[in-house]
Amino acid sequence: MTHTYTSPSEETSVSQSQGLTVTAEEIERRTIRRAELVPDRSAFIDTCLPECAGKENYALIGPGVAENTEQVVPVSDPHGFNLGVAAMPHGITNSLHLHFTAEVFSCFSGEWLFRWGVDGSEGECVIRPGDVVSMPTWMFRGFTNIGADDGWMFSSLGMDETGGIIWAPSVLKAAAEHGNYLSADNRLVRGVPGQRPEGVELTEPMPEAEVRRLRPVTPEEMRQRLATPEDLVWSTTPFLDSELPGGGAELALVIGYGVTEDRNAAPRVHNPHGFSLAWLRAEPGKGVNAHRHDASQVLMVKDGRWRVTLNRENPVSTEIGPFDTLSVPAGAWRTIESVGEETGQLVVMTGGDGRVRLEWDESVREAALAGGVALDANGYLAPASLVGDAHR
Repeated sequence: MTHTYTSPSEETSVSQSQGLTVTAEEIERRTIRRAELVPDRSAFIDTCLPECAGKENYALIGPGVAENTEQVVPVSDPHGFNLGVAAMPHGITNSLHLHFTAEVFSCFSGEWLFRWGVDGSEGECVIRPGDVVSMPTWMFRGFTNIGADDGWMFSSLGMDETGGIIWAPSVLKAAAEHGNYLSADNRLVRGVPGQRPEGVELTEPMPEAEVRRLRPVTPEEMRQRLATPEDLVWSTTPFLDSELPGGGAELALVIGYGVTEDRNAAPRVHNPHGFSLAWLRAEPGKGVNAHRHDASQVLMVKDGRWRVTLNRENPVSTEIGPFDTLSVPAGAWRTIESVGEETGQLVVMTGGDGRVRLEWDESVREAALAGGVALDANGYLAPASLVGDAHR
């Protein structure tokens, strides 16, 4: 299949006003439906451990940090970040490890006990549906599904190349006793329990001196990196079309400033991740009118059903429901509409550490101006009567 979007050079060759044209085949390729996902039950070295058996991992956007070279990756196009899923039955554990780049969990189901520190004793917190937590880099972390049912967390990872992970020394030792080893180039190697395989350079445990150099993270610091539904500050006017038909979506920033046009909105977590993350919700019939921007963007549906339409000419659409994901290519015109019978809610993940400036369809700009609203020189909503003609 030939895709309209194939490379950054092709994308940048499209004029800003025209945007990127997306085919019906391309939007379907980028629509990742929960029902079609292929679980990977041997993605990591610790899946041989009894307490970890049965955990499922999914790579959605990019390969993430998985150590199984045969995993299925639905969308491999570079986004500037990776996206996957941790799905585990009750009582199953993901072992202690650390990341070099950002790792953010968006919990959609289950109840999860997170612990951190090289032996898991530095701190603990519980994550529930609707919570988003950002793990500090270079900190050992692990988690267990303590809920009654299977759990599901989207895992957002910074950068296209994450560098893999470092397992706690105790995990490497326990895995070796079950015949699982990790090569120096981050590949899972199966061998004889307790006997190092020959002819393969293996990853060595992190030296104790380096472990002691890791910065401790307090429970109080971690609480500031956790956004529960009660912590969210919703903006009712995050966009130029907030008072227009077809608009009206509300936005709550979690990580970074992202796509907001509300000058009073501020995220809970500010440090660079390589992406921003926010909740967006809308009543049926409302959403976000035609706009575009130059950042990669992924939508992850928690509640309701959503219709996303791309292109101004020759539009193509897809509908996504709970636990479905859509990758929207940079440069494409898009409208987002809540089309279910209940208020829809989804996570918006947008590439880059800075604000992303939206380009609105001229009809949206004119309708907003007629209602007395424009964007100021900083790209934020303002009374049209107070900004110059150039910014209207």
